[in-house]
Amino acid sequence: MEHIIVYGSRYGSTRRYAEKLSEQTGIPAINCKDAPVLSDKKTIICLGGLYAGGVLGLAKTLRSFSFQDGQKLLLVTVGLADPNEPENRDNIRAYLQRQLSPELLSQAKIFHLRGGIDYQKLSLGHRTMMKLLYQSLRRTPPEKQTAEDRALMETYGKQVDFTDFGALEPIIWEIQRETI
Repeated sequence: MEHIIVYGSRYGSTRRYAEKLSEQTGIPAINCKDAPVLSDKKTIICLGGLYAGGVLGLAKTLRSFSFQDGQKLLLVTVGLADPNEPENRDNIRAYLQRQLSPELLSQAKIFHLRGGIDYQKLSLGHRTMMKLLYQSLRRTPPEKQTAEDRALMETYGKQVDFTDFGALEPIIWEIQRETI
């Protein structure tokens, strides 16, 4: 197996993207909990859900990874906030910088996808955290709220799904470009 998709998903959006990407490319998708050693892989595609300032499974998956000649790393984040907003992309970049070495970050191709949330399916801890965050944001003046804050306010307590499998096209193109 020269290529691999490794994903970290808690509530399903990232898993669905990984499975669709696998279906469209023929590359196997594996949960980060079951990820093998990556040193012998030519192309590594890591998808991770954004949770509380981090990318799920990323640090564990790439903990002992270092680039070998000819290897390619694609990092794909999946979150609720709109990645087309520059402020959101900057926040995601900061999350990645906290979790990865500068070497890995500088050599990786980075993509951002939008997922969803269903408050009914959140764990008690996550529901509590989101409620506290929402209550805090309600007291924040609108001019001091970030785009991410506003997105959370608009979707709080709802079931929303921004999953767009068409957004996988640039990733598929990059995989094909890198593996030809």
